[in-house]
Amino acid sequence: MTRWLVGILTATSVASVLAQRPPARGTAAAPPPATFDVMEKSIAELQDAMTGGQVTSKELVSAYLARIAAYDRNGPALNAFITVNARALETAEALDRERALKGPRGPLHGIPIVVKDNFETADMPTTGGSIALAGFVPGRDAFQVQKLRDAGVVIVGKTNLHELAAGITSISSLGGQTRNPYEPTRNPGGSSGGTGAAVAANFAVAGMGSDTCGSIRIPAANNNLVGLRGTLGLSSRRGIIPLSHTQDIGGPLARSVTDLAILLDATVGPDEGDPTTNSGNGHIPPSYRDGLQPAALKDVRIGVLKNLFGTAQEDGEVNGIDRKALDAMKAAGAQIEDVTIPGLDDLIRGSSVINSEFKFDLIDYLAPFPGVAVHSLGDILDRGAYDKALENTFKLRNSPASRETEEYRRARVKRAAVRDLVLATLEELKLDVLAYPPLGRKAAIVGEPQGGGTNCQLSASSGLPAISMPAGFTDDGVPVGIELLGRAWTEPRLLAIAYAYEQATHQRRPPSTTPALVNGKAPAPRIFVVATGSVRTAFTFDVTTRRLKYDVMTMAVADPAIAAAIHRATGGANGPVVVRLLDGMGRPLSGDAMLGNVDTAALESDKLYIEVTTKAGTSTRSKIEPGG
Repeated sequence: MTRWLVGILTATSVASVLAQRPPARGTAAAPPPATFDVMEKSIAELQDAMTGGQVTSKELVSAYLARIAAYDRNGPALNAFITVNARALETAEALDRERALKGPRGPLHGIPIVVKDNFETADMPTTGGSIALAGFVPGRDAFQVQKLRDAGVVIVGKTNLHELAAGITSISSLGGQTRNPYEPTRNPGGSSGGTGAAVAANFAVAGMGSDTCGSIRIPAANNNLVGLRGTLGLSSRRGIIPLSHTQDIGGPLARSVTDLAILLDATVGPDEGDPTTNSGNGHIPPSYRDGLQPAALKDVRIGVLKNLFGTAQEDGEVNGIDRKALDAMKAAGAQIEDVTIPGLDDLIRGSSVINSEFKFDLIDYLAPFPGVAVHSLGDILDRGAYDKALENTFKLRNSPASRETEEYRRARVKRAAVRDLVLATLEELKLDVLAYPPLGRKAAIVGEPQGGGTNCQLSASSGLPAISMPAGFTDDGVPVGIELLGRAWTEPRLLAIAYAYEQATHQRRPPSTTPALVNGKAPAPRIFVVATGSVRTAFTFDVTTRRLKYDVMTMAVADPAIAAAIHRATGGANGPVVVRLLDGMGRPLSGDAMLGNVDTAALESDKLYIEVTTKAGTSTRSKIEPGG
């Protein structure tokens, strides 16, 4: 006999403590946040709300600081920040006064953003995530940071990164490991993983990152965001701690193409301190927003670059998601063609110049700061001032004895050949863009290497622009991206294609671990009881940690329970065991379980159930309905 029976207790109100970074890291305590809900709001929506008097910039900052307090160190503990700006509220208040007197400066007036902690800021440390640079304040703003301040932004804080931008999983000796808000057991990509996690989790409306080989595009893919690596020279690198002067570029990550375009408008352009920006003359439009049209995919010719699609069985998951994204582009009017470029793989291999340049670029960067604790990568290694995950990488990159080596020369030759080959293919096949996955596989579990490899080097070696945008989600809820690469200075076209795709698919969705706050705090855990035959189970579920605690009690009856478990219904009414509630001798197994994306979704949609089997062989079933 099967019976559905659910007993629900009233939910309790569990207080969550608002915690910030230690005072030494410049943390600001937030006042009670505004009632205005910042969840998934765009720059335009925030600006309209301020213009209409619904909210002030100071209240927006307060709301974001409350979210940071609830979820960065608590709840899912994303660890996206190295420094929270102690003066963010003061800055916002000043911008509110300016608005009242003079009106807004533009679309970014009073808008809260985050900045990767390898961008110099005059009022906060710039550490690159390195414990060797803890407390280092260069006393100036990076060129792009200054342009953003001139536009009226409020920098909420500086985000964690893979140490000195030297990797793609975002772990550092000063900042620790940043976690993916969609699946906190996984990494957020890197090196701009702190920015990616913060923007995805609504800790700010958008943010700045840097890309030497995928460091904007990979976090965009792993966090359901849009990220652009522009043509070399589009944006100034002055004031960004260098990884490779040949490959470095800085730029925005955002939840929408329009927000990305607004930040791009504010940050691109010439800088006499970075000669590469001279090449942008005549290539930058009045506004990147002008070309954002929902029909922009019509007749666009997309070459699906098969060279960069993995062939291992494990690569099929990402390949399939990207193919569905391409199908959506085709449905919106694009022409799709599979392309293989002979010889491309060999040319890309060995075309990176990071290993040849990093050691010397870091020496040059640190030279003007005599008071800094270290002056070279060698000093960092000698002091042991690095995370253990970086040891082999740093030793390898500290090994070149001179700036000019045969390896470096060969890499530069290969870079030119990559560019020529890609441009020739685009021309010969009359293609607008090439498409491929940013990563061969979904974000790896924290502490494990990223499987499947990265396709970051094509854009980095060719100097051609590439945009990463959401392609969809794996079956277990992990975001996957798709990347499009075009000719030099075709950022307006790339943004237009991305916008049309975004409007056709609406792939963006927020992570469940960082929901809207309730009275300025994380939602209280839900407490409920499910009675199933002679087994009574009290549950506590915290959506921010996905921790399901359970206390199992059995009642003395004539036909006692000998087995009980939580199951997940799949397809039909039945499904596999998720959590055991009794052991093989019918004894209670109270404890807790960390639910993954699939089981969390099943709980939220009432697809988890308890089944109890008695000694006589009868079966009793109860659906788990935490919402009452």
